[in-house]
Amino acid sequence: MSLSAATVPLLILLLISIVSTVSGAQRLTFTPEDGTTINIRGNQVKGCKVCTGSGQARKCNTSLNSLKGHTVSVEFECSRPEDVFSISFVRHIECTTKSCSGHIVQADSSSVNLLRFNRTFTWKLKASEPKAFKIDFTKTGLKQISPSGKCPDRHTYTLQAFAGNVTVGKYCRIGTISSVQILKQGSFSVDVPAGQKLQNDKFNVTVGDEIKSFAQISLTLPKGTSSSELLSPNYPESFPDDNLMEWHFQVPDKHRAAVQFLNLTQTDCVKKEAAVEYRRNGREASVLRLMDTQPPQNQGDFLLTLRNCKMGKLAGTPGLSFNLEVSAYRPDSTVCKVDVSRMEGLSLHISKLRPTPDCVMKMNSLEKEDITVTSSANLSFEGCLPDDLQITATQVIAPVQLLVPLLPSCLPTPLSRVMWTLRPNQHGTVKLTSPTGPLKQSLPGQLCNDSVRIEVAEEKGTTIGSFCPDGAIQTVHIHTSVSITWRSSMDANALRMYYKHVLNASFEKEIAERYIFTVSPKRDTPALVATPRWPAGMKSYSTVSWIVSVPPMMDAHLTFTNLTQPKCSNRHTNIRVQRVGSLEEDYSRREDEKAESELTVSENFYLNMSNCLPERGNFSVITKITLQKSKNLLLTSILSVVASLLVIVVLVVSCVVIWKKKNNQLNHDVSVYNPNGINIPPRNNRSPKIHEDDESNVYTSIDDTLVYTHLLTKGAEVGIYGETCQPFPGHTDSQKAPPLPVRPPNQIQTLVNNTIYQPEDQSEDEQPPNLGPRLEPEGGN
Repeated sequence: MSLSAATVPLLILLLISIVSTVSGAQRLTFTPEDGTTINIRGNQVKGCKVCTGSGQARKCNTSLNSLKGHTVSVEFECSRPEDVFSISFVRHIECTTKSCSGHIVQADSSSVNLLRFNRTFTWKLKASEPKAFKIDFTKTGLKQISPSGKCPDRHTYTLQAFAGNVTVGKYCRIGTISSVQILKQGSFSVDVPAGQKLQNDKFNVTVGDEIKSFAQISLTLPKGTSSSELLSPNYPESFPDDNLMEWHFQVPDKHRAAVQFLNLTQTDCVKKEAAVEYRRNGREASVLRLMDTQPPQNQGDFLLTLRNCKMGKLAGTPGLSFNLEVSAYRPDSTVCKVDVSRMEGLSLHISKLRPTPDCVMKMNSLEKEDITVTSSANLSFEGCLPDDLQITATQVIAPVQLLVPLLPSCLPTPLSRVMWTLRPNQHGTVKLTSPTGPLKQSLPGQLCNDSVRIEVAEEKGTTIGSFCPDGAIQTVHIHTSVSITWRSSMDANALRMYYKHVLNASFEKEIAERYIFTVSPKRDTPALVATPRWPAGMKSYSTVSWIVSVPPMMDAHLTFTNLTQPKCSNRHTNIRVQRVGSLEEDYSRREDEKAESELTVSENFYLNMSNCLPERGNFSVITKITLQKSKNLLLTSILSVVASLLVIVVLVVSCVVIWKKKNNQLNHDVSVYNPNGINIPPRNNRSPKIHEDDESNVYTSIDDTLVYTHLLTKGAEVGIYGETCQPFPGHTDSQKAPPLPVRPPNQIQTLVNNTIYQPEDQSEDEQPPNLGPRLEPEGGN
């Protein structure tokens, strides 16, 4: 029966007989398995050689290489050849990109006489690029030792990478090294001293990965406290020039790992710099210098890659070498005293992110699955990692500054979330402002980063929006109880440096809308605002207003994007734009009307939106507000010039008439021109009588200065020009933030729950809420 090469064990079977000659020479006869090459090497002791053949074909030397054949006989010309010679047996394994021709199988049936020699069993392996070959040591594991180190079982293993002729390392059985991958070609050998029989063992050889380095060693760290020491390749000689090597560490669950470079010797680099890179699944790699403090690996497997520089060639320059120490351990039990009683209404909630029996939490010595602290408590955590837990602070407060509480550093994980609940009276409003400047809403095109985020929602769960600093929203008014959640992904050190004042909160009088935002856009940055609950859509019958400040001589360009409209079963949706102080609307559209996507407003304005009771679909929109130079600026300049010229003309004419009057010194009556059509003599205080054909009201001259006085008055009324020599009053009230919208009496209507408009299946939550007076959308049913 024949077997394929992949399934035949690579046994090194040696049938040996020893024949002693009369002269003291010894003969050995080998019967190796097919594919095995025998090498005999001596230490060149005088008078002791190894010979093959007989008669004229006899050849003797201090070593013999590549002996092959079914039967190989050699003769040693000395009485104790085991003191001079060592014997090595070599086999070959080749891998394609899919499979390898066999495995490493240690088996030795040598006679007792052969055991007198030092022996080396070597397997030369070849991979098919771009793949590496992989040797699996999972069954026993290997432990790296120094080049001069000894193994307890007297079996010493050596790994070599032929690319660059690199000695990866020397190893003993029983250790944390679970596998090795070598690129292109390499070898694996075991040295057995004289008198020691080769242990039977098997290491599987498979096709490896496409690795970037000449070798990658994988280690499986045990549970509990452990330490593994690794050496740089070619140790104590230099790490290969301008090359890479990788170590992959499998860390047990709920364990931490620490890395240290010891006995570090560095070389002079002429190109690049020696560095170490840490990479974990799903996270960005971190690169450090070897002399830097290496970061702890809190949880999970990680890949360590060491890259050497292009080294200088000067004689005597030391190369790169080091000891790499990797330790793993379970976190010790942490005891922490927490006191939140000094902050009124604050409670601390600690919960597990996932079920894990290894993490044990206790409060006042009692084991808990979840911990809630409302005053003072002693907490302990055993086997808990930062990724296991979440800490949330909750506070129900009166109007105060919303502060991130500073918790003790003894807690196993930093504070990730703080929640505040704000409850105004029945008709009150919550007002929010940021002490660090305006806020921005996190929307496509102006996303917040992941480090800090403020989520605002109604207490019952309806989301209003997610916000962060550096925006255009000055204030937020909310006509209901509010839940505010501050979230952070910062580590403990960064969190301690964070400015803890998040928001200012106050309770104010009732407002007409459900939500009101005041917005002051920046001249160089567009502002994006969205309807509450975006993109899910506004609540039924809810209303929202944005009060937008527009600087002088600027226009606000509005663009409505991502607009979705529902099919309404009661009332209509509406989008309105109305300038502050004006009774006329600049823009108004319902869901059943075609809406323009862009609009330009030249003054402070209200942007109002209201929802209907949707039958299907939802109402949501993002509004982009961009400031630009006013297009009416040129027209205003022209009108100002014309008005100025008109004033000059009027003044010149008046002066000429007065001069003529004084020169003429006419002594006749002067009438005052009345633009209403009646000329009144100044000396007649009685109401004039008007008679047909009566010439008593005909005058020879009229004072022109009085004739044009009404033009000056009307000009001041329409704002074209005012009084001459009027002092500049500074900033006027119109340049400040616009007031909250006040509805005209004929436009105020209270939402009424009317059975005529309420569908039979309408739930209580869908009924129009009683929010007080609000502006009824035009064209409502």
